[in-house]
Amino acid sequence: MKDLFKKNIFVILSRPSTSENIGLVARGMKNTGFENLRLILNQPLKSQAFKTAVHSEEILRNASIYSCLPEAVEDLHVVFAAVSRHRKNFPSLKFEDAVKEMMTFSSEVKIGLVFGNERSGLVSEELRYSNVRFSIPQAKDQPSYNLASAVLLTLFQLFMRECSQKRSKGVPRPISKKDQEQCIQLIIEKLKDKNFIHVSNQVHVMDRIYDLFGRLKMNDRDRRLLLAVFSKGVDQKNRP
Repeated sequence: MKDLFKKNIFVILSRPSTSENIGLVARGMKNTGFENLRLILNQPLKSQAFKTAVHSEEILRNASIYSCLPEAVEDLHVVFAAVSRHRKNFPSLKFEDAVKEMMTFSSEVKIGLVFGNERSGLVSEELRYSNVRFSIPQAKDQPSYNLASAVLLTLFQLFMRECSQKRSKGVPRPISKKDQEQCIQLIIEKLKDKNFIHVSNQVHVMDRIYDLFGRLKMNDRDRRLLLAVFSKGVDQKNRP
């Protein structure tokens, strides 16, 4: 059961700046027993990554490379994104609460852990493809954590909890992120047709919609209900 849990955790690095950090992430994954690495890169993985991936080169060799975040998460069920600062439209959980929530899913649920670029972090367009955001606590006067450190801190918490905690079997498995995205897009199109979403509020409202339905972590029953509700139309009097 523990091996299945780790096999269904996917570390996703979005637009990492340095190859050395990618190698250090692979090393941290090997230290804690995780093996699934996905990279969003616009070029092949450079040899420098293998220099810092001490005894974990196979993780790099087996890493999957994608051109964008939606592609990297579409087959997963739940996506947690690490953020270093408050985002108005995408509230985040405390680190401890996020880790606890990760442990509530059964071992068959595929969980993505997304970490952004070392300098810019994750942009709003990327956060739309997450279900939950979390931040790692740190001293107030310090800069954000190094990418490899943030990944290791997260995986270490999961590693320690998995060693001492039984997995939940009662939480329904969410549908894939691809299916969640299709449902959200259909809802957005319905809201645009009703002029609930328009030019002046589009960015803000879409961010809020992604946050709302992302946090739902919808299962198939949720999806059927939402599509049935929105197929009946939206009351335009309740525009934001």
